[in-house]
Amino acid sequence: MHAHRGFHTPPALPHDEVAEALERALRERSREAEAEAADALVGSALNDDDREFVEHWCVEVGTRAAPGSPLLGLAGLCLGHTARRFRRLGEEALVLVESLAARAEADPSDVDGRALDGWDDARSFLHLW
Repeated sequence: MHAHRGFHTPPALPHDEVAEALERALRERSREAEAEAADALVGSALNDDDREFVEHWCVEVGTRAAPGSPLLGLAGLCLGHTARRFRRLGEEALVLVESLAARAEADPSDVDGRALDGWDDARSFLHLW
């Protein structure tokens, strides 16, 4: 029997809840904390109208998560979502999404392939081809 994974779009949470969930995941590295952080980050990237807030937390996660953490690839993907939604990224976020993609290409056990999707989105929506 195969388990079917559905696509889940979490809502944007209040900023203090997002910050708390992400800080907890960066401290604890438990599956539960990472799952809550993933929902918080994705919900913000897809639904929060504060681009600077979303970018800040993507950069925090993308620079502070341990090598091999699933949150690294997710941070890159969420920066791609941010580029798509707002048609811009700050310089630090742009450098990070490219760096995470390069790491994913070099070693998928370090950063998963979602970072490559984020970089593709950023290049496409920011016309960086």
